[in-house]
Amino acid sequence: MYAIVEIAGQQFKVEKDQRLFVHRLDAKEGDKIDFDRVLLTGDKGKINVGAPAIEGGLVSAKVERHLKGDKVIVFKKKRRKGYQKQNGHRQHLTEVTITGIKA
Repeated sequence: MYAIVEIAGQQFKVEKDQRLFVHRLDAKEGDKIDFDRVLLTGDKGKINVGAPAIEGGLVSAKVERHLKGDKVIVFKKKRRKGYQKQNGHRQHLTEVTITGIKA
C-alpha cells in the first residue's frame, strides 16, 4: 500500500517502513507524528483519490533525527565587469520513518 501525502508544503509518495527526508519539523527526536493531509492512496491496483484530501486518511511516522543537508554553492559572475559573488546554503532537514498508512 502506498499514499501520496503532503508534508511541510511538499508532496511525497510514501510506503510503510520508508525513510524520508523532509523540511525541518517542530518535533523532538523519537516523537511519533501523524500527517492527515493524505491526497491519494493505492492498494493492489485500487486507487482512492481525495478532493483535495481523503477524509479520515492518516499517515503515521516517527522522527528519527534532525540534520543538515549537503552544502550547495551559489556562485554569481558577470563577465568583464569584475563582479563575483559566492554564497553557500545547507538546508535543515528531518529524517522520518513511515510506520503506518490508514486510508
